[in-house]
Amino acid sequence: MLPLSLRAPRGAEPAGEVYVACQSMLIVLVGAVPEYRIDQEGIPASRAELAKRIHFVDNFTSIVTEWYLIEQEAYKVSLASSLFFAGLLIGNVTFGPLSDKLGRKPVYISGLFLDVVFGYVTALAPSYDIFAVSRFLVGIVNGGMALVSFVLTQEYVGKSFWSFTGSLTNLTFAVGIAVYALLGYCVREWRYLALVSNTPGVIFLLLSFMLPESPRWLYSQGKMEEAEDVLQYIALGNGKERLNLKLKPNAGTLRKDVSAPGILNLVKHPILRWRTVILMYIWYVCSFVYYGLTLNAGELRGNLYLNVALSGLVEVPAFPLCMFFIEKSWSGRRKTMTCFLIFAGFACIFTMLAPTNAGLLFSPTSLALCGKMMVSAAFNILYIYTSELYPTVLRWDCFKLG
Repeated sequence: MLPLSLRAPRGAEPAGEVYVACQSMLIVLVGAVPEYRIDQEGIPASRAELAKRIHFVDNFTSIVTEWYLIEQEAYKVSLASSLFFAGLLIGNVTFGPLSDKLGRKPVYISGLFLDVVFGYVTALAPSYDIFAVSRFLVGIVNGGMALVSFVLTQEYVGKSFWSFTGSLTNLTFAVGIAVYALLGYCVREWRYLALVSNTPGVIFLLLSFMLPESPRWLYSQGKMEEAEDVLQYIALGNGKERLNLKLKPNAGTLRKDVSAPGILNLVKHPILRWRTVILMYIWYVCSFVYYGLTLNAGELRGNLYLNVALSGLVEVPAFPLCMFFIEKSWSGRRKTMTCFLIFAGFACIFTMLAPTNAGLLFSPTSLALCGKMMVSAAFNILYIYTSELYPTVLRWDCFKLG
């Protein structure tokens, strides 16, 4: 075993989740539909005629106001969002093998660099078609880079710190949603908002060059000297004296004449196969509910920016709750995640049944926010739980299947 009870080095991964959140939530404000009125009845024959007859009421711009994505063109807003998540799926699948083969750090930095580049393409897109394609490309690199970042953060520290670093990473994503809402409130022109939201990625990119490679990945590849150097770097960064450290290869270290474990290993062994099937379903449920409630924040009644901010801030209490329960012997990961999923399910069901005049506490908005807090707690545990159930050489395969 690697002696990784050291704390993680000061790096950009957790803070970088703020940037990931801004990119993930971009369409909520950039694709917001303001109130509008059309002077005459009937459908305008051309876009030029529509531009003359339509009047937008709200004091912000979006891709809807610039390219008149209303009536028959309204589907294009949802299409751009769907393309982003389609890219997210591709990124999660493709970045895994790259990370296993090339290392965590180079794949993470390359993904972040491309994320920033395509983010600026989004902000400067001269047409909807280029905007939609850029969102698809952002989804690919954003999804892959974010998961590499999470795995890299977990592999910097020992298992006793996994719940803390995992929760901290997901917490900063929630804070990032609130930060994006604040930026949207201050910057009402959608192109400027996209530029401002993308600029922090440049800062995190520069900070990321200071990060070392994952010592666990180096160890799994048989690169003992490099893994020792990283551990020495972490120890010195934490104010410790130089360690007298010498790693020894174990039975799990790969030999050159043995092919690397792949995705087939997840279904070859009965225990891993059953475990993988269950986790795939839980990942599907958590992703579906979490992103459904998150992206629906713009459709709730009330102030648009306040609803988006609350959809992020409501997650904050979930993380200390996670850290408290998952470390207790009488609850643990599995029981705690099960309870949070049950509560989230009931909250979502009651959201459909609650009348609009039920009062603040039992209003559909309050129940939706409660469901968001519960499912975010379950999602946070799922990230940590999944990383603990698989060895280093298979960890990425299980994440990409999720």
